[in-house]
Amino acid sequence: MSDAGKCSLSDSGIKYFVLLLSQHDRPYRGTDWMTAVHQWQVYEANEVDVDAAVAAASVAFPAWRDISPVDRGVLLRKMASLIQVHEEEFAHLEALSTGKPVSRYIDSRMAIETFNYFAEAGWTAQGSSSRNTPTPQYHGERTIAPAVAAGNTIVLKSSEKSPLTIGLGAKLIAEAGFPPGVVNMLHKYGPTTGNAIASHMDVRCISFTGSSLTGRKIQAAAAKSNMKTVHMDLGGKTPALIFEDAGLESAAEQTQFSVQFSSGQTCIANSRIYVQETVADKFLAIFKDKFGAAILGNPLNKATDQGSQADRIQYERVKAYLSLGEKKGKLTLGGDAKNGNFIKPTVFEEVPEESQIMKEEVFGPVVVINTFGKEDEAIAKANHSEFSLYASVFTKNIDRAMRVSKLLEAGTVGVNCTSPSMAKDMPFGGWKGSGIGREVYLHSMDSYLETKSILIKTS
Repeated sequence: MSDAGKCSLSDSGIKYFVLLLSQHDRPYRGTDWMTAVHQWQVYEANEVDVDAAVAAASVAFPAWRDISPVDRGVLLRKMASLIQVHEEEFAHLEALSTGKPVSRYIDSRMAIETFNYFAEAGWTAQGSSSRNTPTPQYHGERTIAPAVAAGNTIVLKSSEKSPLTIGLGAKLIAEAGFPPGVVNMLHKYGPTTGNAIASHMDVRCISFTGSSLTGRKIQAAAAKSNMKTVHMDLGGKTPALIFEDAGLESAAEQTQFSVQFSSGQTCIANSRIYVQETVADKFLAIFKDKFGAAILGNPLNKATDQGSQADRIQYERVKAYLSLGEKKGKLTLGGDAKNGNFIKPTVFEEVPEESQIMKEEVFGPVVVINTFGKEDEAIAKANHSEFSLYASVFTKNIDRAMRVSKLLEAGTVGVNCTSPSMAKDMPFGGWKGSGIGREVYLHSMDSYLETKSILIKTS
């Protein structure tokens, strides 16, 4: 990459390679967007770069830790305002990276709210005292905003599938005025850069979002190195239970949007739906009508509401699951669009619960809709998974809603709502193979703080 594509953000000599963002000004029309991605270059970090970034963070940490929450808040608010200025640019870069339509891009708005919240949240990192111990004894998105608000310095590795928005973010971090070394951004692949970070002896906490398979590798690397704290937001296989007394129109609208959103490439996509037998035909008709109406195409077109899969690898992965689904169940809507990396909104029915497509995360616009008879059967099917991130129940019976919500094994349960619905002041995270730890406003700060008891004998 030429020197024109480099931006030095650190006095300690660390070079951060970001994108030639001026290329964004070029209009992409027709199918040009599909080839435009290849014109972007991203510097791939190696282990030396990881060491340098960690060193920069270590140097910056004492000063950043000791400045007041007010001063940290000034920079966090500045970052929020810069994201707002560049909101359209972020949407375009994400469309080029992953095929996510600009019409579905809400990430910037969420980031703005998060940075603004944590600009004021630094004061909540306080201790408590107790007068009840007579004698001393001895006992031992989301990521950036809460981590730096708590006084930490960080090294962030982007996903290899979507490095463009992180490149713009690096530029804005510098523009916002964060001190050199506080936020360090790297690009490359998990087995190299990611493993180097997870194994690094000077890294004390890892926050990871991605697959459960990669999460296990990170946890092992963390344990083998310095027993670093690990927080993980991993895979999901979100079930929705549709009871016969549910508002079927609303249930169908919400569940189909959940699967179609980001072309199904989210850990909370509603990829399993269980419908009570008595209303299955009616629900399916409404669902398919809404789900099949998706407008596939150029993600830079604001009329598009479903883009392609992120890359050819993910497209081929989803296609493999389509083949598995057709062998085990009935394909009743959609399939391979046979056009670029597009997958049509796809519905399978009558799929055995033990089949691979029911057990594994597809990460595409693919849903299996099966039926159930009684409540206990629905709960058992929903919980028969190693993923337990999000679940939903649709019913007008409040007693049933509370009873089922308590029994569903999931970190978040929506009643008459489903993903991507979230509450910013409620903990988000998974059970079982879906993750470790909790995030969002009132909980994220705890992930980046250590708890210490100081016992003082006064007499």
